[in-house]
Amino acid sequence: MSNNTKKAVVYVRLKDGVLDPQGVTIHKALTQMGYNDFLSVRSGRFFELGIAADAGDIDRQIDEVCSKLLTNPVIETFTVEKD
Repeated sequence: MSNNTKKAVVYVRLKDGVLDPQGVTIHKALTQMGYNDFLSVRSGRFFELGIAADAGDIDRQIDEVCSKLLTNPVIETFTVEKD
C-alpha cells in the first residue's frame, strides 16, 4: 500500500454455539486422513480494507461496515487488526 493508505484486516467467524457445516466437513476429512489430534475446526473469512491515511473516525466506520455489510451480527462476530 502507498504512504497515503492504511490497512485494516477484518476477521469474521461464526459465534460460539452456531453450527459450522464447513468446519464439520473439514474436521471429518482430517479424521479420515488420519489427523486425529484435531478436536474441532471452525471456519471463517477475512477482508482487507485499504483506508485513506487521513480518514477520520475510522474505528466507528469500520464497526459500521462490519455490522451492516461484512457480517451477519445474529450469528457472526468480527475482530479488526489495523496497521
